[in-house]
Amino acid sequence: MTRIAPLEAFVKGLAFPEGPRWHDGALWLSDFYQRRVLRVTEDGQVRTVVDVPGQPSGLGWLPDGRLLVVSMNDRRLLRLDGNALVEVADLSGLAAWPCNDMLVDGEGRAYIGNFGFDLLARAPFASTSLLMVTPDGRAQVAAGDMHFPNGTVLTPDGRTLIVAESHGQRLTAFDVGAGGTLANRRVWAQLAGKGVGPDGICLDAEGAIWMASPVSREVLRVREGGEVTDRIPTEGQAVACMLGGDDRRTLFVLTGRVMVTPEQSLAERGGQVWRTRVAVPGAGLP
Repeated sequence: MTRIAPLEAFVKGLAFPEGPRWHDGALWLSDFYQRRVLRVTEDGQVRTVVDVPGQPSGLGWLPDGRLLVVSMNDRRLLRLDGNALVEVADLSGLAAWPCNDMLVDGEGRAYIGNFGFDLLARAPFASTSLLMVTPDGRAQVAAGDMHFPNGTVLTPDGRTLIVAESHGQRLTAFDVGAGGTLANRRVWAQLAGKGVGPDGICLDAEGAIWMASPVSREVLRVREGGEVTDRIPTEGQAVACMLGGDDRRTLFVLTGRVMVTPEQSLAERGGQVWRTRVAVPGAGLP
Protein backbone atom coordinates (compact mmCIF):
# COMPACT_ATOMS: atom_id res chain seq x y z
CA MET A 1 0.00 0.00 0.00
CA THR A 2 1.14 3.54 -0.71
CA ARG A 3 2.03 6.00 2.03
CA ILE A 4 -0.69 8.60 2.52
CA ALA A 5 -0.57 11.33 5.15
CA PRO A 6 -3.15 11.01 7.94
CA LEU A 7 -6.37 12.93 7.55
CA GLU A 8 -6.40 16.50 8.88
CA ALA A 9 -9.52 18.24 10.15
CA PHE A 10 -10.93 20.74 7.64
CA VAL A 11 -14.48 21.68 8.78
CA LYS A 12 -15.97 20.91 12.19
CA GLY A 13 -19.31 21.44 13.89
CA LEU A 14 -21.60 19.88 11.30
CA ALA A 15 -24.67 17.83 12.20
CA PHE A 16 -24.42 15.12 9.53
CA PRO A 17 -22.47 15.95 6.34
CA GLU A 18 -23.14 13.99 3.15
CA GLY A 19 -23.02 14.14 -0.66
CA PRO A 20 -19.69 15.97 -1.20
CA ARG A 21 -19.00 17.37 -4.66
CA TRP A 22 -16.10 19.41 -6.04
CA HIS A 23 -17.53 22.16 -8.23
CA ASP A 24 -16.47 25.62 -9.35
CA GLY A 25 -13.36 25.70 -7.18
CA ALA A 26 -15.01 24.64 -3.93
CA LEU A 27 -16.32 21.67 -1.97
CA TRP A 28 -20.12 21.47 -1.85
CA LEU A 29 -22.00 19.22 0.57
CA SER A 30 -25.32 18.68 2.28
CA ASP A 31 -25.70 18.92 6.05
CA PHE A 32 -28.74 16.66 6.51
CA TYR A 33 -29.99 17.76 9.88
CA GLN A 34 -29.19 21.45 9.58
CA ARG A 35 -31.19 21.17 6.35
CA ARG A 36 -28.83 23.22 4.25
CA VAL A 37 -26.48 22.94 1.30
CA LEU A 38 -22.99 24.29 2.02
CA ARG A 39 -20.13 25.58 -0.13
CA VAL A 40 -16.65 25.39 1.40
CA THR A 41 -13.64 27.18 -0.12
CA GLU A 42 -10.14 25.73 0.13
CA ASP A 43 -9.31 28.04 3.03
CA GLY A 44 -12.19 26.53 5.02
CA GLN A 45 -14.75 29.33 4.68
CA VAL A 46 -18.28 27.89 4.88
CA ARG A 47 -21.29 29.50 3.20
CA THR A 48 -24.90 28.35 3.13
CA VAL A 49 -26.08 28.10 -0.48
CA VAL A 50 -29.71 27.19 0.18
CA ASP A 51 -31.94 25.82 2.93
CA VAL A 52 -33.84 22.63 2.07
CA PRO A 53 -36.76 21.99 4.48
CA GLY A 54 -37.18 18.38 3.30
CA GLN A 55 -33.55 17.59 4.21
CA PRO A 56 -30.92 17.79 1.43
CA SER A 57 -28.87 14.85 0.22
CA GLY A 58 -27.42 14.27 -3.26
CA LEU A 59 -26.12 17.24 -5.27
CA GLY A 60 -25.37 17.78 -8.95
CA TRP A 61 -25.45 20.35 -11.72
CA LEU A 62 -27.25 20.67 -15.02
CA PRO A 63 -25.24 21.53 -18.14
CA ASP A 64 -26.38 25.16 -17.77
CA GLY A 65 -24.88 25.31 -14.26
CA ARG A 66 -28.05 25.18 -12.17
CA LEU A 67 -27.88 23.14 -8.98
CA LEU A 68 -29.99 20.02 -8.46
CA VAL A 69 -30.71 18.84 -4.90
CA VAL A 70 -32.33 15.66 -3.64
CA SER A 71 -34.88 16.46 -0.94
CA MET A 72 -34.76 13.30 1.15
CA ASN A 73 -37.83 13.10 3.31
CA ASP A 74 -40.44 14.33 0.83
CA ARG A 75 -38.68 12.38 -1.94
CA ARG A 76 -38.38 15.13 -4.51
CA LEU A 77 -35.72 16.34 -6.93
CA LEU A 78 -35.36 20.11 -6.71
CA ARG A 79 -33.59 22.72 -8.83
CA LEU A 80 -32.19 26.01 -7.58
CA ASP A 81 -33.44 28.78 -9.86
CA GLY A 82 -31.95 32.01 -8.61
CA ASN A 83 -32.71 31.96 -4.89
CA ALA A 84 -35.75 29.67 -5.14
CA LEU A 85 -36.06 25.89 -5.15
CA VAL A 86 -38.49 24.47 -7.71
CA GLU A 87 -39.62 20.88 -8.13
CA VAL A 88 -38.15 18.95 -11.03
CA ALA A 89 -39.70 15.58 -10.16
CA ASP A 90 -41.80 13.96 -7.45
CA LEU A 91 -40.17 10.62 -6.65
CA SER A 92 -42.61 9.51 -3.97
CA GLY A 93 -44.44 7.18 -6.34
CA LEU A 94 -41.22 5.26 -7.02
CA ALA A 95 -39.50 5.48 -3.63
CA ALA A 96 -41.37 4.65 -0.44
CA TRP A 97 -38.53 5.72 1.88
CA PRO A 98 -36.01 8.59 1.89
CA CYS A 99 -34.00 9.33 -1.25
CA ASN A 100 -30.26 9.80 -0.84
CA ASP A 101 -27.22 10.12 -3.09
CA MET A 102 -27.33 11.33 -6.69
CA LEU A 103 -25.15 11.51 -9.78
CA VAL A 104 -25.96 13.98 -12.56
CA ASP A 105 -24.39 13.10 -15.92
CA GLY A 106 -23.21 15.45 -18.65
CA GLU A 107 -26.64 15.49 -20.30
CA GLY A 108 -28.41 16.48 -17.10
CA ARG A 109 -29.84 13.05 -16.28
CA ALA A 110 -30.01 12.41 -12.53
CA TYR A 111 -29.50 8.93 -11.08
CA ILE A 112 -30.91 8.81 -7.53
CA GLY A 113 -30.77 6.15 -4.83
CA ASN A 114 -33.19 5.56 -1.97
CA PHE A 115 -33.30 3.59 1.29
CA GLY A 116 -35.94 0.99 0.44
CA PHE A 117 -36.94 0.52 4.11
CA ASP A 118 -37.08 2.41 7.41
CA LEU A 119 -33.38 2.45 8.22
CA LEU A 120 -33.48 4.56 11.39
CA ALA A 121 -36.21 2.36 12.88
CA ARG A 122 -34.07 -0.70 12.10
CA ALA A 123 -36.86 -2.21 10.02
CA PRO A 124 -36.19 -5.42 8.05
CA PHE A 125 -34.13 -4.91 4.93
CA ALA A 126 -35.93 -4.58 1.60
CA SER A 127 -34.43 -4.06 -1.84
CA THR A 128 -35.33 -1.03 -3.91
CA SER A 129 -34.62 0.69 -7.25
CA LEU A 130 -32.09 3.12 -8.63
CA LEU A 131 -34.12 5.93 -10.21
CA MET A 132 -33.38 8.18 -13.15
CA VAL A 133 -34.85 11.62 -13.81
CA THR A 134 -34.50 13.00 -17.34
CA PRO A 135 -33.76 16.70 -17.92
CA ASP A 136 -37.45 17.31 -18.69
CA GLY A 137 -38.46 15.92 -15.29
CA ARG A 138 -39.61 12.39 -16.15
CA ALA A 139 -38.82 9.94 -13.33
CA GLN A 140 -38.38 6.24 -13.99
CA VAL A 141 -36.71 3.10 -12.63
CA ALA A 142 -33.20 2.70 -14.02
CA ALA A 143 -32.38 -0.56 -12.22
CA GLY A 144 -34.34 -2.79 -9.83
CA ASP A 145 -33.41 -5.14 -6.98
CA MET A 146 -30.79 -2.77 -5.60
CA HIS A 147 -29.56 -3.31 -2.06
CA PHE A 148 -29.55 0.26 -0.73
CA PRO A 149 -28.13 2.14 -3.76
CA ASN A 150 -25.86 4.86 -2.47
CA GLY A 151 -22.76 6.58 -3.90
CA THR A 152 -22.55 6.55 -7.71
CA VAL A 153 -19.82 7.40 -10.25
CA LEU A 154 -19.62 7.65 -14.03
CA THR A 155 -16.44 6.85 -15.97
CA PRO A 156 -14.85 9.64 -18.05
CA ASP A 157 -16.11 8.15 -21.34
CA GLY A 158 -19.66 8.17 -19.96
CA ARG A 159 -20.12 4.49 -20.73
CA THR A 160 -19.99 2.84 -17.31
CA LEU A 161 -22.02 3.72 -14.20
CA ILE A 162 -20.90 2.21 -10.88
CA VAL A 163 -23.15 2.17 -7.83
CA ALA A 164 -22.32 1.39 -4.20
CA GLU A 165 -24.87 -1.06 -2.82
CA SER A 166 -24.39 -0.51 0.89
CA HIS A 167 -26.38 -3.50 2.12
CA GLY A 168 -25.15 -5.69 -0.72
CA GLN A 169 -21.54 -4.96 0.31
CA ARG A 170 -20.58 -4.53 -3.32
CA LEU A 171 -19.91 -2.07 -6.10
CA THR A 172 -22.14 -2.79 -9.09
CA ALA A 173 -21.47 -1.65 -12.66
CA PHE A 174 -23.78 -1.02 -15.61
CA ASP A 175 -23.24 -0.14 -19.25
CA VAL A 176 -24.87 3.19 -20.09
CA GLY A 177 -26.87 3.13 -23.30
CA ALA A 178 -28.92 5.56 -25.35
CA GLY A 179 -30.96 7.92 -23.24
CA GLY A 180 -29.10 6.90 -20.10
CA THR A 181 -30.54 3.38 -19.96
CA LEU A 182 -28.59 0.85 -17.88
CA ALA A 183 -27.73 -2.67 -19.04
CA ASN A 184 -25.24 -5.52 -18.52
CA ARG A 185 -25.38 -5.41 -14.74
CA ARG A 186 -22.33 -6.96 -13.09
CA VAL A 187 -20.40 -6.98 -9.83
CA TRP A 188 -17.49 -4.54 -10.11
CA ALA A 189 -16.12 -5.40 -6.67
CA GLN A 190 -17.52 -7.82 -4.09
CA LEU A 191 -16.76 -6.57 -0.58
CA ALA A 192 -18.64 -9.08 1.55
CA GLY A 193 -16.33 -10.73 4.06
CA LYS A 194 -13.91 -7.79 4.09
CA GLY A 195 -15.58 -6.11 7.09
CA VAL A 196 -16.53 -3.05 5.07
CA GLY A 197 -19.67 -1.61 3.50
CA PRO A 198 -19.65 1.06 0.78
CA ASP A 199 -21.35 4.42 1.26
CA GLY A 200 -20.18 7.48 -0.71
CA ILE A 201 -17.65 6.86 -3.50
CA CYS A 202 -15.49 8.71 -6.03
CA LEU A 203 -13.39 7.62 -9.01
CA ASP A 204 -9.74 8.32 -9.82
CA ALA A 205 -7.77 8.54 -13.07
CA GLU A 206 -6.49 4.96 -12.78
CA GLY A 207 -10.04 3.63 -12.65
CA ALA A 208 -9.93 2.84 -8.93
CA ILE A 209 -12.67 3.88 -6.53
CA TRP A 210 -12.26 5.58 -3.17
CA MET A 211 -14.99 4.30 -0.88
CA ALA A 212 -16.19 5.46 2.53
CA SER A 213 -16.96 2.62 4.93
CA PRO A 214 -18.89 3.66 8.05
CA VAL A 215 -18.84 0.09 9.39
CA SER A 216 -15.04 -0.18 9.53
CA ARG A 217 -14.44 3.57 10.09
CA GLU A 218 -12.13 4.13 7.15
CA VAL A 219 -11.87 5.09 3.51
CA LEU A 220 -10.49 2.53 1.08
CA ARG A 221 -9.17 2.62 -2.47
CA VAL A 222 -10.51 -0.37 -4.39
CA ARG A 223 -9.73 -1.69 -7.86
CA GLU A 224 -12.15 -3.54 -10.10
CA GLY A 225 -12.29 -7.11 -8.79
CA GLY A 226 -12.01 -6.04 -5.14
CA GLU A 227 -8.28 -5.49 -4.52
CA VAL A 228 -7.81 -2.90 -1.77
CA THR A 229 -4.74 -0.76 -2.50
CA ASP A 230 -5.02 1.84 0.29
CA ARG A 231 -6.81 2.27 3.60
CA ILE A 232 -7.09 5.42 5.72
CA PRO A 233 -8.63 5.13 9.21
CA THR A 234 -11.08 7.82 10.28
CA GLU A 235 -12.17 9.33 13.57
CA GLY A 236 -15.86 8.56 13.50
CA GLN A 237 -17.81 6.80 10.78
CA ALA A 238 -16.74 7.64 7.24
CA VAL A 239 -19.87 8.29 5.16
CA ALA A 240 -18.61 9.91 1.94
CA CYS A 241 -15.52 11.03 0.08
CA MET A 242 -14.62 13.25 -2.87
CA LEU A 243 -11.48 14.01 -4.86
CA GLY A 244 -11.13 17.75 -5.37
CA GLY A 245 -8.80 20.72 -5.27
CA ASP A 246 -7.39 22.42 -8.36
CA ASP A 247 -5.54 19.22 -9.35
CA ARG A 248 -8.24 16.87 -7.95
CA ARG A 249 -5.63 15.22 -5.70
CA THR A 250 -7.14 16.35 -2.41
CA LEU A 251 -9.24 13.59 -0.87
CA PHE A 252 -12.06 15.05 1.23
CA VAL A 253 -13.64 12.66 3.72
CA LEU A 254 -16.92 13.26 5.56
CA THR A 255 -17.62 11.66 8.92
CA GLY A 256 -20.68 11.51 11.15
CA ARG A 257 -22.59 9.21 13.47
CA VAL A 258 -24.84 6.88 11.47
CA MET A 259 -28.12 5.60 12.94
CA VAL A 260 -28.68 8.42 15.42
CA THR A 261 -31.66 10.74 15.50
CA PRO A 262 -31.65 14.22 13.98
CA GLU A 263 -32.02 15.63 17.49
CA GLN A 264 -28.88 13.84 18.69
CA SER A 265 -26.90 14.93 15.65
CA LEU A 266 -27.97 18.55 16.05
CA ALA A 267 -27.06 18.51 19.74
CA GLU A 268 -23.67 16.85 19.22
CA ARG A 269 -22.56 18.66 16.04
CA GLY A 270 -19.91 15.95 15.67
CA GLY A 271 -19.92 15.82 11.88
CA GLN A 272 -16.66 16.80 10.20
CA VAL A 273 -14.89 17.17 6.88
CA TRP A 274 -11.31 15.89 6.73
CA ARG A 275 -8.71 15.99 3.97
CA THR A 276 -5.42 14.56 2.79
CA ARG A 277 -3.37 14.46 -0.39
CA VAL A 278 -3.25 11.42 -2.70
CA ALA A 279 -1.12 10.51 -5.71
CA VAL A 280 -3.81 9.83 -8.33
CA PRO A 281 -6.25 12.63 -9.27
CA GLY A 282 -9.99 12.30 -9.56
CA ALA A 283 -11.69 11.50 -12.86
CA GLY A 284 -15.14 11.11 -14.33
CA LEU A 285 -18.26 12.26 -12.50
CA PRO A 286 -19.14 13.50 -10.00
